[in-house]
Amino acid sequence: MSQVIATAGHVDHGKSTLVRALSGIEPDRLAEERRRGLTIELGFAGTTLPSGREIAFVDVPGHERFLATMLTGLGPAPLVCFVVAADGGWSAQSSDHRDAIAALGLDQGLLVITRTDLAPDRTLEVTARAREELAGTGLADVPAVAVSARTGEGMETLREVLDEVVAGARTPDETADVRLWVDRSFSLPGAGTVVTGTLGAGTLRVGDELDLVGAGQARRTTVRALQSGGEDAEQLGPVRRTAVNLRGAEAGSIHRGDALLTPGAWDLIGVVDARVDLCGALGDLGAAPAELVAHAGTAAVPVRLRPLGGPHARLTLDRPLPLRCGDRIVLRGSGEHPLLGGALVLDVDPPVLTRRGDAARRAAALAGIGADGDAAGIILRHGAVPSGRLVRQGVRLPDPLPEGIARAGDLLVDREAQVAWSRRLAELVDAEHTARPLSAGLPLKAALDALAARRDDARTGTRAGPAGPATPPLPAALGPALLPSLLRAASLVERDGRLVDPVRAGGLGQAEESITRLEERLRGAPFAAPEAEELAALGLGPEQLAAAARQGRILRLPGEVVLLPPAAALAMRELARLEQPFTASAARQALGTTRRVAIPLLEHLDRRGWTRRVDAGRREIVR
Repeated sequence: MSQVIATAGHVDHGKSTLVRALSGIEPDRLAEERRRGLTIELGFAGTTLPSGREIAFVDVPGHERFLATMLTGLGPAPLVCFVVAADGGWSAQSSDHRDAIAALGLDQGLLVITRTDLAPDRTLEVTARAREELAGTGLADVPAVAVSARTGEGMETLREVLDEVVAGARTPDETADVRLWVDRSFSLPGAGTVVTGTLGAGTLRVGDELDLVGAGQARRTTVRALQSGGEDAEQLGPVRRTAVNLRGAEAGSIHRGDALLTPGAWDLIGVVDARVDLCGALGDLGAAPAELVAHAGTAAVPVRLRPLGGPHARLTLDRPLPLRCGDRIVLRGSGEHPLLGGALVLDVDPPVLTRRGDAARRAAALAGIGADGDAAGIILRHGAVPSGRLVRQGVRLPDPLPEGIARAGDLLVDREAQVAWSRRLAELVDAEHTARPLSAGLPLKAALDALAARRDDARTGTRAGPAGPATPPLPAALGPALLPSLLRAASLVERDGRLVDPVRAGGLGQAEESITRLEERLRGAPFAAPEAEELAALGLGPEQLAAAARQGRILRLPGEVVLLPPAAALAMRELARLEQPFTASAARQALGTTRRVAIPLLEHLDRRGWTRRVDAGRREIVR
């Protein structure tokens, strides 16, 4: 079992010294850090606990000027080692780091009181104060250990407690989708591009294809090699510090805050609705600055905050990030209390707010949503949603399904919306039959386009607004998948790309008498196709003839040559008596008709495969 632990605490309280004493590795990588005795960048070190469990430390800066870097290290880590020096006691950045832990929702780790050799009589007092300060966070009840890294006092106990904390930590999901937030990127001779990060869930394998996303880029790359703790590996599971050697990516184009993702498993999100827990002196979200910085994973992006009411707000990110419901975002501003608070993501596909009162109504709806998202609300809002989309958004689907929600293959559908769409479809087809009785039906594309357009609410007869929600338009991409169920509910059928009511389709209306007269005339002279004047006198135009042809009443050939359907078989009987091959002229004479009729009829027989051309002027019957 492996685990990753991030440090936290005020500058110069001994975080790096503690990591060095536990691991034997210097976490301060930069020469300037060692010269100044001040952690500036993230440091990394690993060690093996008495049980054999492996842990890796992410050592973060404690100084207020490097708060953003601290959040980068703390964000992806599942456990935290909060450090307070016995001789320094609770200090300014202790509060900032406490607020960051609360904002991130971290609730696994331990409290370590360091430098006890410098103030042995203050250990209990400092521990009690730290407990008091951490009372409002997830670290309120974590184990506490007092140590001196310089003398070694308490270090064995610390290792044992670390072992217990790691053993009791939540087990990560090895089958989860990978989202590795990048905290470093560099190039190695002979290896190429390498990125590092904390793998909190999922499994990486050599040869895996991953999506690399970041500011202005989204491209596919391949895992060339893997390393953890300096050891090569064919695959790595959570939780561990991971170095990934990538093929097809330039190190200079990859930055902290980019992410490696399981392909197709994540949506890039630019707007979220969230519940914000404030920290510091700010008591009202309405008084918060509109322009802030959002920290998610190792990413830090500008964000615009729009209060909706109570603790709820809409966050519009400067660039999209791979986020899901349940993710936590730290909101950072400036001034005396730079940490505004933590935002719990509730919806990654929120509705547009355009009408008066929309914000308040949205805040009321968000009040009932938790970290698992609101599956029913999303389905009701869209009418139909692919289940895979909910998975990508981190929304848990209740089992059993909520009342009023049904499955249609891979889709989850609001029954009321489904009924409204079916009724609308019936209305559209009815209107088509009424306006054009001889129509072949409503074109399928026209029907789906009409359902995808916003219209008056089929449920209430009112347009969307304060009076009530409108039936959502049918998502265009889902129309073909939902169409069969909608047709069944509306008692409609599809014929050759058109929708018809089988009860109303099939008649010829006022053209019935004329078609009957034409049929009687052609039975006596099957190849004497009527001329245009005769058709006009019968009141048979293109629309009437097309309807009769669809119903199998007539055979309609190019040039408006109209015969009865048996004419083709009757022609074959006559043509079979001719010497083979035969000319078009011989066929015309055998059929007793004109060239205007003979040529389209012969071409019709060619298309059916009953006759074939021998050369430019002759045909023969296909035996």
